Amino acid sequence: VCITPDGRHIVSGSEDMIVRVWSLDTHKQVCQLTGHSDCVRSICITPDGKRIVSGSWDNSVRIWLLE
Repeated sequence: VCITPDGRHIVSGSEDMIVRVWSLDTHKQVCQLTGHSDCVRSICITPDGKRIVSGSWDNSVRIWLLE
């Protein structure tokens, strides 16, 4: 898991191949990002807080816009 630089969201990846964004204010899921075909094993947020980078056991790295 990672916390966005502004402290407003948590980003998580999981075995169900989905990257999820959670609100720290409401404790609810804000969105989910699909595209990996195997477990998501690594998550990172760029220092500017605009992109999520996810790595998967499907041998891919994906870059997502966080808006």
